[in-house]
Amino acid sequence: MQINVDSGLSASIASALAAGLLSLSLLSGCAGDAHEGINPRDAAQVAAGERVYRTYCAVCHGAELEGQPEWRRRLPSGRLPAPPHDDTGHTWHHANAELIAMVRHGMVPPLAPEGYESDMPAYADILTDDEIRAVLAFIQSRWSDEVWALRRQMRH
Repeated sequence: MQINVDSGLSASIASALAAGLLSLSLLSGCAGDAHEGINPRDAAQVAAGERVYRTYCAVCHGAELEGQPEWRRRLPSGRLPAPPHDDTGHTWHHANAELIAMVRHGMVPPLAPEGYESDMPAYADILTDDEIRAVLAFIQSRWSDEVWALRRQMRH
């Protein structure tokens, strides 16, 4: 989302407005785990998502979705390494609306605590919404039946 700060809005008001709109979009998807156009059983969407993942995500999150070593331990910079997107990580804990927002906007409030710093870039100006949904379909296509069962329990 781009807000023209030259239109008379102060940067802090523009930031608050952007955060509010992001919160509203997240809350609209938090009642359950809406499909959000992500279908890990759609072979074409998964294949497109794999191409996006290999191009943009694998360098940090690993070729096999394994994440970076010791991803739970802070780096000297204070930031956390990229987490895995396979069963061993926590990606499957998040609702689809949250995952979409994380890819679009990076790890910023309300997705992360105020002041949190992350190496996760925002892809809103790089990937289309279809590409974002496709990469999430690819990631989700790799989750085990056990993770899907746990995810369903968490969403209800």
